[in-house]
Amino acid sequence: MKKFTFLLAAAFFIVTAKTNAQDDAKRECTIKYNLFKGDFKSKKYDEAYTNWIYLMDNCKDLSVNIYKFGSDLAEKVRKDPALAKRVYEQRLQYFPNANPAKVHSDYATYLSKNKLASDDEIFTILEKGYSIDPTKMGVKNLYLYFQGVTDRNKDTNPQKVFDTYDDVLENVTKKLEGYAAKLKDLKKDSVNNKKLIRAYSINSKALGTVEGGLDAIIVEISTCERLVPLYTRDFEANKTNAQWLKRAVSRMFNKGCQTDPLFEKLVRAFAETSPSPEAYAFLANVLEDNGDASGAMAMRQKSFDLETDPLKKAKYKLKFAKAAKSRGQKSKARSLAREALSFNPNYGKAHLFIARLYQSSVNSCGNSLFEKRMVYVAALNEAQRAARVDPSIVGAAGKYIRSYRANIPSKKDVFTAGVQPGSSHKIGCWIGLTVKVPSK
Repeated sequence: MKKFTFLLAAAFFIVTAKTNAQDDAKRECTIKYNLFKGDFKSKKYDEAYTNWIYLMDNCKDLSVNIYKFGSDLAEKVRKDPALAKRVYEQRLQYFPNANPAKVHSDYATYLSKNKLASDDEIFTILEKGYSIDPTKMGVKNLYLYFQGVTDRNKDTNPQKVFDTYDDVLENVTKKLEGYAAKLKDLKKDSVNNKKLIRAYSINSKALGTVEGGLDAIIVEISTCERLVPLYTRDFEANKTNAQWLKRAVSRMFNKGCQTDPLFEKLVRAFAETSPSPEAYAFLANVLEDNGDASGAMAMRQKSFDLETDPLKKAKYKLKFAKAAKSRGQKSKARSLAREALSFNPNYGKAHLFIARLYQSSVNSCGNSLFEKRMVYVAALNEAQRAARVDPSIVGAAGKYIRSYRANIPSKKDVFTAGVQPGSSHKIGCWIGLTVKVPSK
């Protein structure tokens, strides 16, 4: 009995001692953490560093702030790549659910910037981040992820490249639409919202650059010659797959493959599988091409009426404008683009579309060199409006602005035409606009 009592007492002592030790360790972690956080926020980085290292070694799961603040200590203060790498790895290990997509994205950026990992290792990290939540990834990393998928699959599995492109673009579009909606509201009180407008404008511009980069990559492999046999092969297996049909139809439309019989087949399957505003919009184009103008008009109106989001209504109107242009109906195309702007005044793509319409009519809307060059003035005005209202397309608009500006009338052209700089000039034909004669 005495022996049993002794063993019981010994066990109790050990458990108590262990519990006390754990409590002491936890208390020490809390003290060190509070000291670290206070010193870090006071920019006393040397003092903060000592307590931080203790936390990194002994209190790894105490708070995610150990890693949020610690990344700055490792990267910006100590500039220690190995230590920074440890911060990311421990954070992902002990706080796997604390904004993991962004952490993976930031980690990939840091490894790439400091050449601490191979391209394959970095791609693997981006792939993990993307699989968690693409919308939380850095703008540049969305582009790098898609580039990685393209490099690895363009020759062996182009369908994977197309699917990834669509997926990435959809996520970029979600971000852009979110910023566009916020900017639309913020601009109602631009005086008090300057900082937010600037922040969202910068992000929109960056995303617009990524969108252009994605298109530049995909354009090489997404030709009608490649798309038609690919979608023909996969149609039977996907003829009730709404997402596959939507993407196939969109790509065929954007690449100008509507004349192939497969396009109509895809569109009708899409409309049957997913009776949606977008499907009806594509079906309207098919009806128009088949000579059913009234049916096309009714279908177009149906697709438009079903949509409730004004930003998406604007997109449909621009899609209708593009279809009108493809049929040579330039005046109608401009009217539809202007209707798009009535739903989203910040829709730069609509302004840019009108600018390109004007550019395409340079030779038909002017008799003399001066008159033809004045059409470029109209195009320039629209391109400049596009850049002014929509930060997401500043880069794309800039290319057109430079091109149009190089072709407006020179001083010599103005003098030869016998007109005064700064005077008004009426452009003829379907454009019918009055613009100012350049004074420089």
